[in-house]
Amino acid sequence: MVIAGLLLAGLAALFHVYVFYLESVAWTHERTRATFRTSVEEAAITRPLAFNQGFYNLFLATIVVVGLIAFAANAPTVGATLVFAGAGSMVAAGLVLLLSGQDLAVAALSQLVSPLLAVILLAVGRLF
Repeated sequence: MVIAGLLLAGLAALFHVYVFYLESVAWTHERTRATFRTSVEEAAITRPLAFNQGFYNLFLATIVVVGLIAFAANAPTVGATLVFAGAGSMVAAGLVLLLSGQDLAVAALSQLVSPLLAVILLAVGRLF
């Protein structure tokens, strides 16, 4: 179960790196605007906010990746702590997004399902 949890945490980290790219690098690109349903004007106005939000996603991914590295370096307690912190924060942010509006449910679930499963599997695997 631990391995499955770590793999799901890694997938969650990759997803958050992708979101970093969308928000901090490609925010005003046509495909990104279509993904987030923003106009040219909205994207220009919200660019600084999206840039900051993107780095938030990158930092969450970094916490998880450092945790995965710690696991690989035979420091499972440190690794689990970091994975729980990073993935748990991803889940919390996804829940906030989900509670923000029903029209954001797909985005919220995309953000929170993988890290939620990672946390559950890692917790169960570490207990047994």
